[in-house]
Amino acid sequence: MRNLDFAPLYRATVGFDRIADLMDRVLSNDVAQPTYPPYNIEKTAEDAYRISIAVAGFAPEELTVEVKDGSLHITARKTVEEGDRTYLHRGIATRAFERRFALADHVRVAGAVHEHGMLHIDLVREMPEALKPRRIEIAHANGATPVLESKAETVN
Repeated sequence: MRNLDFAPLYRATVGFDRIADLMDRVLSNDVAQPTYPPYNIEKTAEDAYRISIAVAGFAPEELTVEVKDGSLHITARKTVEEGDRTYLHRGIATRAFERRFALADHVRVAGAVHEHGMLHIDLVREMPEALKPRRIEIAHANGATPVLESKAETVN
């Protein structure tokens, strides 16, 4: 395992603590990431995303979707015990799970839908007006505002 030291990054930057912490967390994960349940992440528009998670066997009331501390938390807990069923083969896993996704700044959850054994979570990136590009007018050095040339009108 390769160990990286992020101390120079902390010394040379201001306000990038979250990125450095994310990189540190990703690189220090020695444990393999869980593969259950399977999921997809897709880009549906310029500033829209969708996370689709296979949640076969779970009812909507057994699923929880929360946003806290800049991450999306999806948990599932089976509430009803399966009584006297005897399975010859059990291929549909209904074990409890928790899945987390780190959200970028200005990304919010627009909604969640449970259909056909899939949980779809729609995300939208909303850029604040203060961060959008804007044009700055350039003034003259003497402080006067620029004057546009106009043609003189003749009076008859």
